[in-house]
Amino acid sequence: MTETLFTGIAQLVTPPPGPQRGAAMRELMVIQNAALLVRDGLIAWVGSENEAPTASAKHGLGGVAVVPGLIDPHTHAVWAGDRLGDFEARVAGVPYETILATGGGIRSSIAATAAATVEELVALARPRLEALHRSGATTVEVKSGYGLDFAAELRMLRAVRELGREFAVIPTLLIHVPPTEGREAYVRGVCETLIPEAAAEGLATAVDVFCEAESFSVEETRKIFEAAQAHGLKLKLHADQFHAIGGTELACRMGALSVDHLEASGGAQIAALAASKTVATILPGVTLHLGLPAAPGRALIDAGAALALGTDLNPGSSPLFSAQLALALAVRLNGLTPAEALTAATVNAAAALGLTDRGSLSVGQRADFLTLNGPDWRDLPYTLGANPLRDVFVGGVKR
Repeated sequence: MTETLFTGIAQLVTPPPGPQRGAAMRELMVIQNAALLVRDGLIAWVGSENEAPTASAKHGLGGVAVVPGLIDPHTHAVWAGDRLGDFEARVAGVPYETILATGGGIRSSIAATAAATVEELVALARPRLEALHRSGATTVEVKSGYGLDFAAELRMLRAVRELGREFAVIPTLLIHVPPTEGREAYVRGVCETLIPEAAAEGLATAVDVFCEAESFSVEETRKIFEAAQAHGLKLKLHADQFHAIGGTELACRMGALSVDHLEASGGAQIAALAASKTVATILPGVTLHLGLPAAPGRALIDAGAALALGTDLNPGSSPLFSAQLALALAVRLNGLTPAEALTAATVNAAAALGLTDRGSLSVGQRADFLTLNGPDWRDLPYTLGANPLRDVFVGGVKR
């Protein structure tokens, strides 16, 4: 048994464990002059320092604020190639259809990623995950989805598995874009070949589908979801990024962990999420980078939904390498309060991944926590362009 008592915490701030909905997202526990006991990587006690138990080791933190480690529930951190030409063309007003027609857009990412080996994908993704870690992300979901052909999708997932030796990553199989030809056969192959292979090899914990007018239909999504459930995989969904076509409602009916994006969600989608256990995940980096309308974070919380937030780190629509900045942007762009943003980036983000053992500085939870540079936790959502974090602890160990 190893144990450490962390003292010198000016302010310890945390949501309670488990997903929080609606107004409960603002109800944080705040302990001034706090201490935290970690035993074998888990939180064994938390409270006022003058009531702290004895421990075999002590670690003074020097009078700073402490919050839970952030959880990024939506990234595409494994890719090859770049989209810098797309970025320059887009800001110059070139339509995306033209970018695609000239060999750019997501098809360029697919081609570069499909040509890369597992080792190359790991080497490319490692510094991205290191950047997320430095920004406070102690757990990160990583999707496939740039492979298109099945062998390339499996290579992406194997790269995620290798990265799991260094980082706390959660792998998701993403069915991202349909092929230009043979769409029906492709969906059948996803259901009958790709999902069974990924499940048999233990390469993914969930299956995600991009359900949009330009991608997979609601009916195609339903078939893929049914195949995922048949192989013991959880469900996630990209939906309502550009059009609300019914994907959100399907995901809620089928018990998906989360529906992500939601920039085009309206009253019906908000009501469906509020009435379900499915977590609504917003991605403010997309709004910033593409200039899309912001997802209705304020309306979702006011309706009683459980709201999470993530970076959506990817080369095309959200080159956002900071979980802390995603949190800060959610306050500015999506109407969240600082307390709601912290809850969205911790326990609710954990729920969006089906995790119950992290996101809260409560007894029995993983001792993943962040120390800030100063004594007030609100520097976390306030700061832009600098890192307000001093240290990142994973399982009670500074990493």
